[in-house]
Amino acid sequence: MIKRWKARKALRHVQIGDLLQRITTEPGKCGGKPCIRGMRIRVVDILELLANNVSPEQILADYPDLEPEDIQASLLFAAQRANHARLVV
Repeated sequence: MIKRWKARKALRHVQIGDLLQRITTEPGKCGGKPCIRGMRIRVVDILELLANNVSPEQILADYPDLEPEDIQASLLFAAQRANHARLVV
């Protein structure tokens, strides 16, 4: 049982790393904001669409260069940013 849990945890870590590699930031592109795979599609654009009840299927239809993993990567990126500890003075 413990071996299976460790294997799942290791697999999850690899998948998270693979997903986050899809998020890129370039100083001269989209004002340095996080984008999807170097394209001019910002992570925030994907998040706003999802927040406005646009389905992932519709997003993929509207942005044919996107892949389902790009949407998942956007959500993961946002979750990690929201969980980032900040010092308040």
